Amino acid sequence: MKLLPAHRKYLISHASSAPSAALIARADALLLMLPAECLARLAQLPGGDVLRRERERLPRAAASVWSVTLPTRRGTRVVTGELPAGADAFQQLTLAGRMVHELAAVEPRVVALASVGADGVRGVAPVAALLTALFAATEARPSQKSQPPRRWQPAELVVCGRVDAAAALAIENGAHLARWLTALPPNVLYPGSYRRALAALARRHRWQMRTFSEAALRRLGAGAFAAVARGSRNRDAALVRLEYRPRQRRGAQAQRPVALVGKGLCFDTGGHNLKGAKSMLDMHIDMAGSAVAVGTLEALAASGYPGPVDAWLAIAENRIGPDAYTQQDVVTAANGTTIQVMHTDAEGRMVLADALALASRTRPACIIDFATLTGACVNALTERLSGVFTNRPALRDVLEAAGTRSGERVWTFPTPADFDEDLDSPTADIVQCLIDGKGDHIYAARFLSRFVGAGIPWAHVDLSSAMRTGGLAHVRAPLTGFGVRFAVALLSDPQFHRALRPARPPS
Repeated sequence: MKLLPAHRKYLISHASSAPSAALIARADALLLMLPAECLARLAQLPGGDVLRRERERLPRAAASVWSVTLPTRRGTRVVTGELPAGADAFQQLTLAGRMVHELAAVEPRVVALASVGADGVRGVAPVAALLTALFAATEARPSQKSQPPRRWQPAELVVCGRVDAAAALAIENGAHLARWLTALPPNVLYPGSYRRALAALARRHRWQMRTFSEAALRRLGAGAFAAVARGSRNRDAALVRLEYRPRQRRGAQAQRPVALVGKGLCFDTGGHNLKGAKSMLDMHIDMAGSAVAVGTLEALAASGYPGPVDAWLAIAENRIGPDAYTQQDVVTAANGTTIQVMHTDAEGRMVLADALALASRTRPACIIDFATLTGACVNALTERLSGVFTNRPALRDVLEAAGTRSGERVWTFPTPADFDEDLDSPTADIVQCLIDGKGDHIYAARFLSRFVGAGIPWAHVDLSSAMRTGGLAHVRAPLTGFGVRFAVALLSDPQFHRALRPARPPS
């Protein structure tokens, strides 16, 4: 089984904003998205009378996705999706996913994508949503079946209107990479093989890569990371730093990088506080945060992001064994903070503590960490949204706006300082967590904040949406790759970069 997905190529051509009779005649299928209030405009399209009659035949309460075959030489299949009034990016992507799913059964070779009357629709452009859903539906997935699953990919896509197809593919390729890595079995993707995959990516994209082995981390004082890693019989855990540096524009000032930090637990048994079989079943996905950071880095590099970005990946396993860390251990993190261990299944915040502390030493412009960290966040939001936390109040609205704009919705939780009273330890500077688990997503954020360098803007993303039965938005598979679209939207927002600037003192 390959550690990395194959490079994807699509033949994409462009046409005018409205599909012409000639285009419909040569296409095997047309994906057409339009606001429900614009149904009257169907008659203006080639073959519109057939479309209008089919729509009138359906009951008013019919599903918002319907299809009809036009009497062309190729028997063009038209799949129409109706956007509800005020549809946002999440609704557009969800509708696009349903449309592509209906189309995939006939496996057309030439597919046209168009929208009508959607100029005022918020969020991503409808045709871009259709492209994104089609890219996701036709991606390969890791498989070791003796008979490889059949995969459909159109021979040509014809995009109607002004849509940056290359940018849409760059983002979706990053999300695909995140989903691919997260799906790999734990005997295929383990810390040693993960590091080899990252080295291959670094060579492919000309990123700089630096690996801090367990021995190097111990020398750096990263006792929290080392405590988790020592339960594994394989001494292959590491903190990996990947550096993306765009070509410096002449006259441009050197920028401090944005640091993306990812939890990379390739398997999590829970350690001595052993998980049950049901809870442990999917713990190969506990490295999803690191996969999101890597996927984001790939998406930014492919789309020509103008600023420097680092990815810090805390790659380890939480195994049970003679040397595994135990409750009531006291360990010292890289920033000198001593930690009283309360629960060995709260290992994510341990490896992230040292990753945040070491990333802080480079004085980045900001730190954004991604982690499948707490069940409490799933309980609070379900898998439909992910939780975010920040030490910079000016970022709260910006974070939620990026979620709305990207279709990967997030909700900002409060992190009041008085929560720290409950994290006070009688034997160390701080306890790792509370044993009863209530409000654990907030306590985890307060714990992590202790390891972010003073004055560094920071956001923590608790990936409650990393996996959802039935998928989410345009992704119909359980592993969603949630976080890549959000992160690209966030870093591409000028408001985000303005919010990073320190507030001016009152005059």
